[in-house]
Amino acid sequence: MSTLLVKNAQVLVTMDDQRQEIPDGGLFIQDGFIEQVGKSDQLPSQADQILDLKGHILLPGLVNTHHHFYQTLTRVIPAAQDANLFHWLKTLYPIWARLRPEDIQISTRTALAELALSGCTTASDHLYLFPNGSRLDDEIEAALEIGLRLHASRGSMSLGESKGGLPPDSVVEDEDQILKDSQRVIETYHDPEPGSYTQIVLAPCSPFSVTGDLMRESARLARDYGVQLHTHLAETEDEVDFTIARFGKRPVAYMEEVDWIGPDVWFAHSVYLNEDEIATYAEHSCGVAHCPSSNMRLASGAAPVLDLVAAGVDVGIGVDGSASNDGSHLLEEARQALLLARLRAGIQGASRSGKTSQAIMSARQTLELATRGGAAVLGRKDIGSLEPGKAADFIAINLERIDYAGALHDPVAALVFCAPVKVDYNVVGGKFIVKEGQLTTADLPVLIEKHNLAAKRLLNS
Repeated sequence: MSTLLVKNAQVLVTMDDQRQEIPDGGLFIQDGFIEQVGKSDQLPSQADQILDLKGHILLPGLVNTHHHFYQTLTRVIPAAQDANLFHWLKTLYPIWARLRPEDIQISTRTALAELALSGCTTASDHLYLFPNGSRLDDEIEAALEIGLRLHASRGSMSLGESKGGLPPDSVVEDEDQILKDSQRVIETYHDPEPGSYTQIVLAPCSPFSVTGDLMRESARLARDYGVQLHTHLAETEDEVDFTIARFGKRPVAYMEEVDWIGPDVWFAHSVYLNEDEIATYAEHSCGVAHCPSSNMRLASGAAPVLDLVAAGVDVGIGVDGSASNDGSHLLEEARQALLLARLRAGIQGASRSGKTSQAIMSARQTLELATRGGAAVLGRKDIGSLEPGKAADFIAINLERIDYAGALHDPVAALVFCAPVKVDYNVVGGKFIVKEGQLTTADLPVLIEKHNLAAKRLLNS
């Protein structure tokens, strides 16, 4: 039995059902799970480890609901800097075709290190191409070294250019092999228990890169094993045009046709939805990973996040791939979600009075999306809030820094409104991943050097 006492936080943000914000708050943790939450003087006074968070804000670990770790190797490629999604993909597919197993491993460690330093404790990654012997196993093994919880998506592409899809034939797989390997990774790695560090997701890449048969068979296999389903959907107008031209219907209607609507499904992006499609998501409890920076970077548009939330749809935040965002800073992504939602509201409802007729997103709503919202999207009931029985996943940020000078009358809102910072502490299952601002589970200078060498080789080979 091991115990950890966390005390004296200036504010503890629980994100529980009551949305408590507790001054001088703390946690008592045993064997990786929270036993008590409350004011510091109400908690036990002794533990195996004691963390004094005087001057810090304490909140649940952030949850990243969509990423492509391998893309950290192809940031800021000149030919893809000013392209929309389809052109961006066609530029990068040939480079990604050179990936090796060691590239998957090093990019996973890099992405998770960056996420950990920005407050992420649970991350979902969508790996959908496996060239040169690469396997999802490479990512899972690397993630265990960093120590964050991982929802590893066994992605896939089977519809190459020769069959009317977008990706070149060199990066697609045989569908029977995809399904066989999907079953293998579920049986080998999926852990559905509370506090699990590895869960498997089945994730055909998109309507323009897989067949309807693969979508249906993936859904059947996932439901046989009780794992979740994930894909990109309604990200761009080009995608909407593609599905109408190829399947005779809009993306959401196509998902209904291939059995991809339900509480075990979440979609990345969902920028181009109409009212009926939002209602379909709500009726069937589909989730959404909102990726604001990527949507702006690729000029895709602004997702109707507040409309989704108002309809009762679970929404989380995702940094998306590090070649369509060029960063993996989850707290910054939360800030971008706030700003983009407000921009959308202003465009839709601006008035000469200086106010908008539309609802606007608040800082606390944004933090909710990044914590309990993300947990709901991933189907996790053991993370996302700080309350007894939940996994001991939390972050803490020192408020006594220049970034928050003049903002401490509302430190909770300051986390989102002020410039994004790195966290001082990141604890997953009671274990320190970041301590006093330093990553504890990897040697960053060595990691960066190896990553840059891999990126150089990938671009020049």
